[in-house]
Amino acid sequence: MENSKIEKRGRFRNLKDMWIRMRRNKLAMVGLIILVSLILVAIFADFIAPYGFAEQDLSNQFAKPSGKHFFGTDDLGRDIFSRVVYGSRISLKVGFISVGIALVVGTAIGAVTGYYGGKLDNALMRFIDILQSIPDTLLAIAILAALGAGLSNLMIAVGIASIPGYARIVRSSVLSIRDMEFIEAAKANGSSNFRIIMKHVIPNCMAPLIVQATLGVAYAIINAAGLSFIGLGLEPPTPEWGAMLSGGRTFIRDYPHMTIFPGIAIVTTIFALNVLGDGLRDALDPKLKR
Repeated sequence: MENSKIEKRGRFRNLKDMWIRMRRNKLAMVGLIILVSLILVAIFADFIAPYGFAEQDLSNQFAKPSGKHFFGTDDLGRDIFSRVVYGSRISLKVGFISVGIALVVGTAIGAVTGYYGGKLDNALMRFIDILQSIPDTLLAIAILAALGAGLSNLMIAVGIASIPGYARIVRSSVLSIRDMEFIEAAKANGSSNFRIIMKHVIPNCMAPLIVQATLGVAYAIINAAGLSFIGLGLEPPTPEWGAMLSGGRTFIRDYPHMTIFPGIAIVTTIFALNVLGDGLRDALDPKLKR
């Protein structure tokens, strides 16, 4: 019991130290503020958006930004600001859930292969090699072509395409710690392999995983936007930022606001996630601990 309390205090102290180092990185804090703001916008989209995302006003097509329509309207008279706001729900949902899929599956594969090794390691890693040999976007396109368009299938496709990266990160971390003394002590105390993996191995792999997941959300959002841009993502009138870019490219010369604002939303989100990921990497780097 005493050891458990000491361990919890140690983890709390590590988190506190990480937060202190994180706060010193002003750019990372800007990214965190932007990301939290986007999450709040996604949660309260119904109260923020002045119009419904599918609400049309055909008498007010291609309206330029104004007090009535902050970002203007599209070719069907739909308010672009409202669609960008509602689109934050879709993009963040795709990003977080697809990374969650890749994180769970990749961590399981990496932990098992790294801990047990042998033929199991060889078989599973060859499967990972096959996945990794296929470009991520091409693999996602193939999966969507087989499953069909739709939000769930889009998240599954992007998630599966991201699995190899997480599997390799966890495997390399497990290989470096599986022969350490605390693992040997756990085995000597009679702990099962499953308990050792869940309680000792995976927690010690969390630092690189957190960084990879943060950056992975940014990549997943870009990948999903790209798939929607070429028509393999969500079907209209769902407000997805990539699909909005695709819909506005035909009118980009005369009505650039149709692509500028969804593009700014994507760029801002990716910027926030990237600088936050960099900040987390620096905060979790043991070499920077004081």
